[in-house]
Amino acid sequence: MSHPYLEVTFRHGRPMAAYYYLPRRPKDKSQRTRRVEPGLVIDFSPDGRPIGIEITAPDKLTLAAFNRVLRELGLRPLKRADLAPVIAA
Repeated sequence: MSHPYLEVTFRHGRPMAAYYYLPRRPKDKSQRTRRVEPGLVIDFSPDGRPIGIEITAPDKLTLAAFNRVLRELGLRPLKRADLAPVIAA
């Protein structure tokens, strides 16, 4: 997969959890994780590349917090519309 994308799990019409897939190789698996920001967990491949970000508390997610994590990883920040399905109103 060469492009990042967002997958959201809903329950009773509300986001319960989400995962932001980062570019990865076909057989990449998470070997370690690192908790950052409240409600965010970064997954890393065996060679240390970030391959995804778990959003465990969508109701607490802010665009600013998510973009801080992306910048820390050397990735481009997102626009509000990119996270619209999970950002609390």
